[in-house]
Amino acid sequence: MLMSGIEVNLMIGIRQKLMLGFGGLLAVIAAIGVMTMAQIDDLGRAIDVILKENYRSVVACQDMKESLERMDSGILFTLAGNKVEGNRLIKQYSPKFRVALDVELSNITLPAEQERAERIMTLFEEYTKAIPAVTQISRSLETRHAGYFSTLQPLFQEIKKEAHEILLMNQANMTEANNAARRLADAAHRRMLMAIIASAFLALLFSYLAQRWILNPINRLTESTKEIRRGNLDLVLEPGSRDEIGLLSESFNEMTSALRQLRKEDMANLMRTRLATQEIFKALPSAVAVLDLDGRVEVSTEAADRYFGLKQGVLAENLGYEWLPHLIQKALDENRVVESGLNKSYVQQFINNREYFFQPMAVPITVGKQSMEPTGVALILKDVTLVREQQELKSGVLSTVSHQLKTPLTSLRMSIHLLLEERVGALNEKQIELLVAAREDSERLAGILDNILDLNRIGSGRSYVSPEAVSPQALVRDAIEPFLADARDKGVKITSAVPDDLPDVMADIEKIRHVFANLLSNAIRFTSPGGSVTVRASLEPNHLVFIVEDTGNGIPAQYINHLFEPFYRVPGQDEKSGVGLGLAIVREIIQAHGGTVGAESEIGKGSAFCFTLPLSGEK
Repeated sequence: MLMSGIEVNLMIGIRQKLMLGFGGLLAVIAAIGVMTMAQIDDLGRAIDVILKENYRSVVACQDMKESLERMDSGILFTLAGNKVEGNRLIKQYSPKFRVALDVELSNITLPAEQERAERIMTLFEEYTKAIPAVTQISRSLETRHAGYFSTLQPLFQEIKKEAHEILLMNQANMTEANNAARRLADAAHRRMLMAIIASAFLALLFSYLAQRWILNPINRLTESTKEIRRGNLDLVLEPGSRDEIGLLSESFNEMTSALRQLRKEDMANLMRTRLATQEIFKALPSAVAVLDLDGRVEVSTEAADRYFGLKQGVLAENLGYEWLPHLIQKALDENRVVESGLNKSYVQQFINNREYFFQPMAVPITVGKQSMEPTGVALILKDVTLVREQQELKSGVLSTVSHQLKTPLTSLRMSIHLLLEERVGALNEKQIELLVAAREDSERLAGILDNILDLNRIGSGRSYVSPEAVSPQALVRDAIEPFLADARDKGVKITSAVPDDLPDVMADIEKIRHVFANLLSNAIRFTSPGGSVTVRASLEPNHLVFIVEDTGNGIPAQYINHLFEPFYRVPGQDEKSGVGLGLAIVREIIQAHGGTVGAESEIGKGSAFCFTLPLSGEK
């Protein structure tokens, strides 16, 4: 029987438990309300008795006594000789006495009150009949005095006595009713106090049961979720009851069981994927490594291990490569692909007594499409040894050819100069015309060779930049000044729109002047008279952007991406505009400063060439 009772108790759900607890409180509140209403009704009735019944009799008796005294005063006025005033008082207050007497007769509420009221009525009738005998002037004063003291005065006293007795009876009843109301109030107070105590007890009992039935199981579930968050999926909860909490505990156990199975499957899939990834990595010919957020190698190819020591479990900062930690950290901080490191295009390695060159690239790894936070970084070391050798071969050939051409070209330019000065004989007009054309072509060829040599030196790293802190306003002002005369002669307005509050930039002044010279000469050349060329600058994070804008004819969109390639010329340009090396040299100079170049253009509206320079103090 005991087990059966326990089982029934366990079958009670949370809803029933809450209804039981709140139902008890509701019952107590309802009982308190009913008792309060009943007590209020009893108090109301007691007060009604006091106000509606006894109070009317008290007022009526007081009115009778006052009216009778006024009538007695009128009789005394007549005895004193003031007949008019005396009769007025008698006539005025006799009806008022009768009205008060009628009120009393109609409001009999106490035993013996009826008898006394009727006696007052009888005595008042006798009193009114005896008044003429005392107030008649025709009778002697002695007779009237004798009649007053023998008849009216005793009746007056008797009537007042009876009215006073009735007043005292009603006042005593009012006092008793008041005491009864107080007793009812005290009883109501005691009942209310008991009801409040009972409610508090039930509330405490329900709080205890709620904690035992609901809060404790919920706390166990909360602690269990914390254990699961810490990775303890082997946790099993005891249901403890068959209510909703018990069902939730069973569902919780089923969930952890499913999670254990999923974890087992995920671990198997992860191991399979990891092993496959390792095998694939081993087969890759390139040097590739995957590192976690701490810079520790998780997986790498054999080439990465052999060439750079990027073994599994090794910290990148412990390998001794100055550029490597910086490259990885920059990719993680900026969450973008970062190439090379410490402003070096290639990394040089000596392997088996042979020189190799690699181009490093760090790629942030994010999980899923929604998450933008990197969870690691992929380090790719591209072998560019062959490219480097080809570049060096090309640079060597260009340098050799340029130098070999420069010597005979200098001799040729000198010869043309001497001929034009007519030191070896006079020239006719046609000979002068041919020699001037030859001089212009030789000067143009010399400029091309100089550009080729400059491009070769910058590209090979033999022409180093020596940046120093310089004001962008001064840099632009000095760059514009040599072109003011040419722009004025052509009718083109050239202006500087560089703000005065910009910070200093790091720049090799001579080489940046060469950059501005190329951009400004092109802008003036391709801007029609009446147009304008404007140099602007704006501050962006870590660098300053310089823009050279013109109002020329513009460049077709399909040619924009090729403008900075060596020997590229936009189709349709004049042959005198050059061979396409100026913008290539600009790109090499800016990249040597650690900046970038770009161009935008719109047909009929002009072009804008921009480049960036690092701020003073920025790395």
